[in-house]
Amino acid sequence: MTFASDDPWPELPYAAWKDTAATLQLWTQIAGKIRLTKTPWLNHSWHVTLYVSVRGLTTGPIPDGARSFELEFDFIDHVLWLRTSDGHSRQLMLKPTPMAEFYGEVMAALKDLGVDVTINTTPCEIADCIPFEQDTVHFAYDADAVRRFWRVLLSINHVFWRFRSGFLGKASPVHFFWGSFDLAVTRFSGRTAPRHPGGVPHLPNEVAAEAYSHEVSSAGFWPGSPGPVDYPAFYSYAYPAPEGFADAKVRPAAAFFSKELGEFILPYDAVRTASDPDGTLMEFLISTYEAAANLAKWDRKALECPIGQPCKVRPL
Repeated sequence: MTFASDDPWPELPYAAWKDTAATLQLWTQIAGKIRLTKTPWLNHSWHVTLYVSVRGLTTGPIPDGARSFELEFDFIDHVLWLRTSDGHSRQLMLKPTPMAEFYGEVMAALKDLGVDVTINTTPCEIADCIPFEQDTVHFAYDADAVRRFWRVLLSINHVFWRFRSGFLGKASPVHFFWGSFDLAVTRFSGRTAPRHPGGVPHLPNEVAAEAYSHEVSSAGFWPGSPGPVDYPAFYSYAYPAPEGFADAKVRPAAAFFSKELGEFILPYDAVRTASDPDGTLMEFLISTYEAAANLAKWDRKALECPIGQPCKVRPL
């Protein structure tokens, strides 16, 4: 498969790049853990996430005393940039590299830039994992597949931000969680939720409890995994799930409720091959949110507004 830079919804078969995806998830965890270590805690772990950029994924500015620094994965030129606000930078080529070696190179580059940071090297949210500095198992890097992945994220990012603009209540940014390796956006009812039981591999239970301290309707995209959804897909869930949520009628027709995962699933290929991919994805986001909000009796009139339009002030 060749990459077409003008294809906003390219093919992304998980089986063809699963080894690269596993390596890339661990590489992004290094960047995320660095941000986690240097940034004050923000509700729902929003301070640890990465963001889609015009070239890949970035931490955004990370405080470091009087200056800031940033890590950005450039998936066009396949470089990890490490930049400081005082004009210094280092770069590491993204290529097939054992995890332990890549971790050592990142930490050495930060030290060379004068950034003092120590992270927990145990991967998060991965059951059978190896500390970064000991991992010689993960080393794959398929540049074409990674660039396809970024191009998919860029298209999804646009739709997710439009969806977010139709909500007046508390809502997350559109951000990338490196633990679960997904792009997500979350709406909140404003009401507190039952304490989350935790149980996520290598994630403290208090972190999971804080993340789900309030009622949510959350949607996102992940590229696939060795589990029940071994293909790229969109998801949408409610916490706590209201009675009847699993039986709710959602759109488009390709969407279904996974009892194993407890959430609605829409295969990426159903969006990619649709005549209107953006509209198809928006239909899924809106219909699954409405199912959660209606069944849980959210105050939709107070929480919602029309989808935002460029240069048009929201009517009051």
